[in-house]
Amino acid sequence: MTSFSSKVKAFFTRLGVLKKVPFGGKMKPDKLIVGLGNPGSKYRGTRHNAGYMVLAELAQTLSFTSPTRKFHGEIVETRAAGKNLLLLSPTTYMNNSGQSVSEAVRFYKLELTDLLVICDDVDLPVGRIRFRDSGGSGGQKGVKDIISRLGSEKFSRLRVGVGRPPEGVDTADYVLSEFRSAEKPEIHESIRRAAEAALCWVEFGPDETANRFNGGSRKDGTK
Repeated sequence: MTSFSSKVKAFFTRLGVLKKVPFGGKMKPDKLIVGLGNPGSKYRGTRHNAGYMVLAELAQTLSFTSPTRKFHGEIVETRAAGKNLLLLSPTTYMNNSGQSVSEAVRFYKLELTDLLVICDDVDLPVGRIRFRDSGGSGGQKGVKDIISRLGSEKFSRLRVGVGRPPEGVDTADYVLSEFRSAEKPEIHESIRRAAEAALCWVEFGPDETANRFNGGSRKDGTK
C-alpha cells in the first residue's frame, strides 16, 4: 500500500517544489507551520491531535532529520518550493499552545502572514478540511491561546474535521477519544490532503489554497 507521505511527495514532485534539505538553524525560516496537539502516548491518535498528525506527515515527506526541542516544542527544519520552513509541534499541551508559537514568531521576527496553524475542528465532519487566512478561534482552545498571546487573529489556519460528539458526550472528552475504525480511512485521507494544502500555502499562498482545498473531500484538492 502506498503511504500517505508518498502520495504527498508525488503530488508536489510533479510541481517541482520539493527538496528534502534542512535549511539550518542559523537561517531565518520563511514560513512557520504549526501542528497542534497534546504530547505523550496517552493522547496519540486522538481527535485533538489531528494537527500533530498532519505535521508528522509533512515532516516525513520533507525531512530526513529528527526533531529537536526548541520553543517549548519539537521542531523540524526543512525546505520546500525554494523556501525555508520551520515545522513546530508545541509540547505545552493544547490550551497553552500560544506560549510555544509566540516564542518562535518573536524569536525569528516573523510576519503573521508567514504563520500557518493546523488544528482539529469539531464543527467539520471527519474527512473535511477548511483553510482560512484569518479569523477567530472557532472555540478551538489552542488557537484561542495563540490569538491571545500574539494579540492578533491575522494568521492562516487549516482545520481538520473530527466530527461532532454524539448526543450526551462532552466535547472535552470527545476530542480526547480516538477515531472509530469506520472513520480511519477518511481521517487518513484528510490528513494527506491537509499536508498537501499546507504545501500549497507555502508555494502558492492563501488564496490559491482556499480555492483548491475548501469545498469538499475531492482527492485532487479541487472543489
